[in-house]
Amino acid sequence: MRARSALFDVYGGHLRERGGAATIAALVRLLEPLDFAAPAVRTAVSRTVRQGWLAPVRLAGGPGYAMTPRAERRLDEAAARIYRTRPSTWDGRWHVVVLEELPVRESRERLASSLQLLGYGALGPVTWVAPRPSAELGDVLAVEGVRASTFRGAHEGGDAELAARAWDLGALGEDYARFVAEWEPVVSAVDGTSPAGAFAASQRFLHAWRKFLFRDPGLPRELLPEDWPGTGAAEFFDRHTARLAPAVAKFVDDSLGND
Repeated sequence: MRARSALFDVYGGHLRERGGAATIAALVRLLEPLDFAAPAVRTAVSRTVRQGWLAPVRLAGGPGYAMTPRAERRLDEAAARIYRTRPSTWDGRWHVVVLEELPVRESRERLASSLQLLGYGALGPVTWVAPRPSAELGDVLAVEGVRASTFRGAHEGGDAELAARAWDLGALGEDYARFVAEWEPVVSAVDGTSPAGAFAASQRFLHAWRKFLFRDPGLPRELLPEDWPGTGAAEFFDRHTARLAPAVAKFVDDSLGND
């Protein structure tokens, strides 16, 4: 886990519901159980500010940083898929994005990574599909200076076959099963008696789970293979996240309350 990723997880998972801002001193305290020293936290914050995700603010406890509207959209989008708060209904139409031209290689790789994070899968070099439109799509295209045509429409063939073309569901299912097997003994050993320890474990657990956002678009159940391992993995993640939540909340509130 890198400090910048940990910072995003803290803002999205904890600070978003607590006003979306924290002093630099509080951020240092929050990331300390993850073995990040103050210089690493400050460097991550500075980099995140330059990238337009955080903005400096003056708080009662001293200098701090708040989420920008762009960060709020990105983190809300991610949270809806991490915790599955978005309605699961699907109207049978796909959201299709057709790039007007391919950007240069470095920009193309960044764009592909961002589109995957938003739940889009590639059908070809310039064509991407998702089961639902993303509110952040415009931001992603604008950052890379890419123009695209977008529309919603029904696929004339089999939707499950289309999904299988855009995403490697077989490999994804195997990785969900592997996630549960690897993390079950690790997270089960954390009982929550140490708030700082529970926080560190839950953040590492979340970080590992969050990697699936780049690969799993949150397809409706009717498009998934039978006995989909992702369902059990999601229940496993939810169960242990909820179990550790009281201890984690105590650590976060204590860290913020020291200012």
